[in-house]
Amino acid sequence: MQTAPQPRSPLAAELNARIEALNPAVAASLSTKGCEAFFPSTGILAQAAEARGKNINATIGVALEDDGSPLALGCVGKHLNLPMSEAVLYAPSYGKPALRDRWQTMIHAKNPSLGEAVISRPVVTCALTHALSIAGQLFLDPGDRLICSDLFWGNYKLIFSAAHGAVLDLFPTFMEGRFNTAGLRKHLLGGEPGKRVVMLNFPNNPSGYTPTELERADLIDAFLAAAEAGNHVTVLIDDAYFGLVYEDGVMRESIFSALATLHPNLLAVKIDGATKEDYVWGLRVGFLTYGVQGGTPDLYSALEDKTAGAIRGNISNAPHLSQSILLAAYDDPEYAAQKAQKFALLKQRYAKVRAVLSAHPEYAESFTALPFNSGYFMCVRPTQADAEAVRQRLLTAYSTGVIATAGLVRAAFSSTPTGDLERLFAHIHLACQDVVAGKI
Repeated sequence: MQTAPQPRSPLAAELNARIEALNPAVAASLSTKGCEAFFPSTGILAQAAEARGKNINATIGVALEDDGSPLALGCVGKHLNLPMSEAVLYAPSYGKPALRDRWQTMIHAKNPSLGEAVISRPVVTCALTHALSIAGQLFLDPGDRLICSDLFWGNYKLIFSAAHGAVLDLFPTFMEGRFNTAGLRKHLLGGEPGKRVVMLNFPNNPSGYTPTELERADLIDAFLAAAEAGNHVTVLIDDAYFGLVYEDGVMRESIFSALATLHPNLLAVKIDGATKEDYVWGLRVGFLTYGVQGGTPDLYSALEDKTAGAIRGNISNAPHLSQSILLAAYDDPEYAAQKAQKFALLKQRYAKVRAVLSAHPEYAESFTALPFNSGYFMCVRPTQADAEAVRQRLLTAYSTGVIATAGLVRAAFSSTPTGDLERLFAHIHLACQDVVAGKI
């Protein structure tokens, strides 16, 4: 295995030495840029910290009133019901400490099988896209394979391939109507033992599928076999749609629950956020959290330092205002009830899609629905028509918009009014027939 070059910064070298001493497999999983990453605990930040609380503090790169409050515009403040100090000042590159602690507590609450497992303190990112990019920086070198199902969010191409030079190593998502665990296992165990980086996304975008509990057991077995074979496995877990599961017998917890303590050779990286979980798409708050068997606070601290350093060198920090709004929402007594209400609406739409497809067996002449049980979307595969041609026909003849991707038509029931779902699928059926008949 090729040894990463010695980092240019002594701070990065110190972090690498700590990680190597605590878990050599995790150290070997870092990319060259991951080895170079460090949080600048000396220099400007350290000097500013030393000056905190002094009578005169001329270190801070913000503007303050004479009384020490933010030098902020009243026309901004009048639209806020939070103190200016919780809105317009910089947040730490790691994120607001209270929000990090709250999200860690929430991860344990939502994933009870984690029990008392020691995981890292989440680091705040500018939503999940940014978290995915930071993970790519830390764990992927140009030319590295990223094992991924062939139904994936198209932005992965920009994030991992275009930006970080990784090669998407795809396996078929489904095999005989089930998640293709055997295909994943083949990619994990093929070739000589070495670095393996895997992307998991459940509920999956675009298919809207989450593995069953039985499939979960097969997934865990595949990862355990890969780790025991001597591979250094990093699993990037895109939990963007976490919690939006509508059927019994389907994984309710994140796969992170099992992988975070599975084996010392496997680092689980949970990439999640408030975007979909809390219906705040524009607030742009995400999190990166680490878990590995035998992980210690010192190991996680070193990984958090690298993560925060990568963030500081990229966007400096995630928005303070968004983090403060979320903290206030999590303290609100209506939070749980309101979240349950929104989930109920999505589940109702999911059930309506199921009912529409069941009530119209003739649609099988035009398309086949892929397995789906969760998330925002579902996909159909036209039986004879080209997916892009169907999309174009829907726009021009039926005033209906869908996404065409990978030979599929993706329909977002999350954003379609319940009363329009029946017409949506009727239109897809008609558009497929039109394309086959040459009406384009």
